[in-house]
Amino acid sequence: MAASKPVEPQSGSGLPRWQLALLVGTPIVLGVGAVYLWNRSRGKEKQGKKNGERKTPEGSASPVQGQHGATNPELENMSPLDRAQSAKNKGNKYFKAGKYDQAIQCYTDAISLCPKEQKGDLSTFYQNRAAAYEQQLKWTEVIQDCSQAVELNPCYIKALFRRAKALEKLGNKKECLEDVTAVCILEVFQNQQSMLLADKVLKQLGKEKAKEKYKNREPLMPSPQFIKSYFSSFTDDIISQPLQKGEKKDEDKDKEGYLKAKQYMEEENYDKIISECTKEIESGGRYTAEALLLRATFYLLIGNSTAAQPDLDRVINMDDASVKLRANALIKRGSMYMQQQQPQLSTQDFNMAAEIDPRNADVYHHRGQLKILLDQVEEAVGDFDECIKLRPDSALAQAQKCFALYRQAYTGNNPSQVQKAMDGFEDVIRRFPKCAEGYALYAQALTDQQQFGNADEMYDKCIELEPDNATTYVHKGGNLDKAIDMFNKAINLAKSEMEMAHLYSLCDAAYAQTEVAKKYGLKPPTL
Repeated sequence: MAASKPVEPQSGSGLPRWQLALLVGTPIVLGVGAVYLWNRSRGKEKQGKKNGERKTPEGSASPVQGQHGATNPELENMSPLDRAQSAKNKGNKYFKAGKYDQAIQCYTDAISLCPKEQKGDLSTFYQNRAAAYEQQLKWTEVIQDCSQAVELNPCYIKALFRRAKALEKLGNKKECLEDVTAVCILEVFQNQQSMLLADKVLKQLGKEKAKEKYKNREPLMPSPQFIKSYFSSFTDDIISQPLQKGEKKDEDKDKEGYLKAKQYMEEENYDKIISECTKEIESGGRYTAEALLLRATFYLLIGNSTAAQPDLDRVINMDDASVKLRANALIKRGSMYMQQQQPQLSTQDFNMAAEIDPRNADVYHHRGQLKILLDQVEEAVGDFDECIKLRPDSALAQAQKCFALYRQAYTGNNPSQVQKAMDGFEDVIRRFPKCAEGYALYAQALTDQQQFGNADEMYDKCIELEPDNATTYVHKGGNLDKAIDMFNKAINLAKSEMEMAHLYSLCDAAYAQTEVAKKYGLKPPTL
């Protein structure tokens, strides 16, 4: 996983930004419908996006043929269903005229007249009356009538969506999410209006849950595997390197402070590192700058950016600190700013790092990730090239460069360049078989090309290398329960309240889909 964690950029063409961010290990602001696991186009043609409002009732606004101006004797000769339809059509005329009380009375008459076995018609009458109640902002009545309509016709999209909107108005977000999730699945994720509501509710739920949990949580050290993965995204990080010969003097082995913290690093005894760094800093020892950076790094790892920033600021402004230390501090502060949704400050820090340490491969790697997410693909490729030139063995930069080139070719509809990028992925996974991100990025490209069998093989490889990575299960699909379990674990390790909110949103979306599947028997195209 890369250390740089930018947020979602502004809109642009190309692959969904939420997928890009997940693939580079980035907690982001979720985009429309981003968190749904079933939105993959296996074997189906995409329909045009629908943006139509669902405000009007169903059925003609004029009476059915032969009934215009019907007299009471004529009505008496009609079947009960025809009389119900006549009342509904009259209600539709009132509805379009804005006379909602009269429309409600007509729909009520239609419900009373309709034979109970005519479930389809009866569900329409309830849904129409709910539409009139909606215009009067009578949300409880809307929910009651939509529930009647759904009971009669469980996959009634209009009633489900209208009930979802009413539930949201009353603050019933969980029930709203289930309804709008069903709508999104039934519409094959093609209606922007329902996708926007789903996205809105998921964000609200995520923020509410994260706010409560984050303020009460105890700082939690990530797993050794996560910490190693984090440091592996740096190649010029002095503080993550093993103790040098000159630092391993026998007389120093029992000393407290930075050298002791480095010893704990080697032993993977991470919980003691912050306290040892603090001893070095408070004593004004010779490794104060290193101790500040190491402490800041572990503050970031446990999600305490408030404590990390002053330490990073001090290192960056220390004239006697080495260039490598200052550049590394700038990269980490830039990543922190992106978590805080301050991309301009992040860009400034990455650029400053490049100015003071132009031979530092880490600068170009992390700035390249940022450029991808900001839709500056050509600049991203340039940064990855510079990183690879300085560090030819940088597997992450090689994989992400391939993805940048693939995305550029894919969005530019250039088949020959797409194939060239796909060949590049094959070369990356052959040369770097232990790079999980190489498999994940290649799998996304294969999915875009509808090579689903090959994509699943790549996702399986990624899971084998990083079994604790919840987002891999999102892309692979088909295992909602596993994804939910992994998201719940990831929530406890979130490094910021914003990241925790995103994870809650992902988890809630997955859970809503399992509930919808049970309730309505819906099967997603991907399963």
